Amino acid sequence: MEITIRSKNMVVTPELRAYIERKLSRAQRHLPQLDEVSIELSHEPTRAAERRYTVQITLNSRGTWLRAETRAPHTQAALDSALDVLSRQIERYKGKAYLSQRRAPSPLKEPPPLAPETGKVVRVKKFPVKPMSPEEAIEQMELLGHDFFLFFNPDSDQFNVLYRRSNGDYGLIEPELD
Repeated sequence: MEITIRSKNMVVTPELRAYIERKLSRAQRHLPQLDEVSIELSHEPTRAAERRYTVQITLNSRGTWLRAETRAPHTQAALDSALDVLSRQIERYKGKAYLSQRRAPSPLKEPPPLAPETGKVVRVKKFPVKPMSPEEAIEQMELLGHDFFLFFNPDSDQFNVLYRRSNGDYGLIEPELD
């Protein structure tokens, strides 16, 4: 398991790093196929003391991403809270039947370059995309806690975007070339 720790406006002490590694060893016991862990710690001097420290943890387990973000008055409290959220997500993830139905990744085509805009790209995020059905994409989106999810649909042999509608249902965008 590869652990990456990034911090903003704070110093990660050796004691804090040891605390993080000790706590993450429990997650690895429950999720042995855990490949990588990314932790982002930040301190923001806010008026509300209970929201000063933010911890965001992202786990990658063979292409399935689990994510939790919490705020607390202390780093360790925020970390414990985020790990509690991830613990519940791991239990839910392990209970799903599709775990044993992993598909081999297929070669994906490069997306066309974006047209120049007046704004600028301030962040580029890359992640591996594995083929999955819309039902699996809904589950992955729920595990991540996002409102939309990009995935490769092997049935249509193209990328699709799944999104949550305001009424709680889901929408699926299947692109068509003109």
